[in-house]
Amino acid sequence: MSGTEENLNEMLILRREKLNKLIDEGKNPFLIEKYDFSHYSSDIVNNFEEFEEKNVSVAGRIMSKRGHGKVMFVDLQDSEGKIQLFVKKDALGDEEYETFKTYDIGDIVGVRGEVFKTKTQEVSIRASEVTLLCKSLQILPEKFHGLKDPDLRYRQRYVDLIVNPEVKETFILRSKIIKAVREYLDNRGFIEVDTPILSPIAGGANARPFITHHNTLDIEMYLRIANELYLKRLIVGGFDKVYEMGRMFRNEGMDYKHNPEFTNIELYQAYVDYEEMMRLTEELVAYAAEKTLGSAKINYQGKEIDLTPPWRRLDMEDAIKEYAGVDFSEINTDEEALKIAKEKGIELKPGMTRGHVISEMFEEFCEEHLVQPTFVIGHPVEVSPLAKRNPDDPRKTNRFEAFINTWEIANAFSELNDPIDQKQRFVDQLKQKELGDDEAHMMDTDFVNALEVGLPPTGGLGIGIDRMIMLLTNQSSIRDVILFPTMKPVEKDEESNKEE
Repeated sequence: MSGTEENLNEMLILRREKLNKLIDEGKNPFLIEKYDFSHYSSDIVNNFEEFEEKNVSVAGRIMSKRGHGKVMFVDLQDSEGKIQLFVKKDALGDEEYETFKTYDIGDIVGVRGEVFKTKTQEVSIRASEVTLLCKSLQILPEKFHGLKDPDLRYRQRYVDLIVNPEVKETFILRSKIIKAVREYLDNRGFIEVDTPILSPIAGGANARPFITHHNTLDIEMYLRIANELYLKRLIVGGFDKVYEMGRMFRNEGMDYKHNPEFTNIELYQAYVDYEEMMRLTEELVAYAAEKTLGSAKINYQGKEIDLTPPWRRLDMEDAIKEYAGVDFSEINTDEEALKIAKEKGIELKPGMTRGHVISEMFEEFCEEHLVQPTFVIGHPVEVSPLAKRNPDDPRKTNRFEAFINTWEIANAFSELNDPIDQKQRFVDQLKQKELGDDEAHMMDTDFVNALEVGLPPTGGLGIGIDRMIMLLTNQSSIRDVILFPTMKPVEKDEESNKEE
């Protein structure tokens, strides 16, 4: 064991000894149930003239201690900021001051006293009473970003939030962005609804689901990968405008823009098409930016991005022609498409068609160029099992994906409401599943039945809320906008390190 570890263990032991002493003296802080405080630190600091020479009470965490002898200066942090405490032996009394001197950085205290400014003009509270509300038995790092293991910030988010105020600001902004999204939709007559998270069928997207088991029914159930099919059932049932924001779950890879559970919003509006969904998307994103940041022009990691509508429209085949030099208007058979794909280094998979090749080539050669907001349209039917066909070219669908900073942040289409076509597409998806595609769509006979009852012409939209928040908060990883991102268990990390 290193000297540093020994010292750390000694400090942890000392904190527990301090707690035991307090308990022996009848001062167990964990027995305190409440503390009435009058103000937050920011109220006092920002409005000093109103508070000068007035008595206040605050509560928060000790972040630093300075001084010795009969006077100590303490930085107290609450949920709104920091304020300095001026703690003097004469004001507290000998016994209480000696007890206060034993308090550690990280301890939570309640303080009563008079507001004043020090000689250096710092707004402070002259403490007349200090109450220990919680004894911290762990040691706060002085600079959490400096720790060797960056994953610890995500594993111990509670510490991250304490020592890095900017992290907390990101999540406050996240809350405001989500509020703005809801506000935009509510103001336009949309109704927020709830649909099942557990379902016997994982539908609404092409993704690998998480599987669980319902003991009473003795059936497999799936965490939802999307809420699309339930929301469309509500349009069948007579709702004209619905949305749901919530967690989705996909049993797939993890990287800087993917987490197995993530926040998504899906919305559906009767009697409109995907063109209306485009207008709604660009307006909603710009509204959220203006409402929370004051401008639709943002800076993301040094790049200026203008979210102001209207956004660029780009056909998928035109994008491939522009960025990959392949013109699919001259390629009409699967054989020709597969030959081109092989020449371009695209991995060929069983059952691939011309449509699959177009989708793969777009992903490989085009997405990286789409920095400014762009609606990509003209998706092949093969990769769009729930979208209406384009009447001018039945190989395509009336669908768009919205790209910003090379990321897909939204997916939408004129919803397929032909039950016969929909059933056949589900059948085609089952064939893909049999060929080894774990992400192919399952058959949902009840949804087909709902379409047979009758779904009016409908526009649908899904937006990846976490990615949108990454853009608006200027964060480079999805882990920085999810309070508790999915992490590999510590035990597995330790085993990996031993193997290395």
